[in-house]
Amino acid sequence: MFVTPAYAQAAGAGGAGAAFGSFLPLILIFGIMYFLLIRPQQKKMKDLKAMVEALRKGDQVLTQGGIIGKVHRVGEDGVLDVEIADGVKVKVLKHTIVQVMNKTEPASAA
Repeated sequence: MFVTPAYAQAAGAGGAGAAFGSFLPLILIFGIMYFLLIRPQQKKMKDLKAMVEALRKGDQVLTQGGIIGKVHRVGEDGVLDVEIADGVKVKVLKHTIVQVMNKTEPASAA
């Protein structure tokens, strides 16, 4: 009512610069979240996958369930035979291994 049409047009003319300025904080927040949270998590998952793929007989492992045992056999189908006590072997899926406690040394070429 009291605003003239000329004033209303001038107020809406800076739309492109104002729109980018309002999205700039969101872009910065996403960039910070990516470098502080997403990227390190991806690196951790990549390292865990490489560790699980490198498992071999004799490695001492920790499962997600908290069971510590020694790898007795590595199957091609993603299943490990883990010895948790003398003569007690359980089958464990490879993707449930969370940590390799002791890594065995590779056999030397004799």
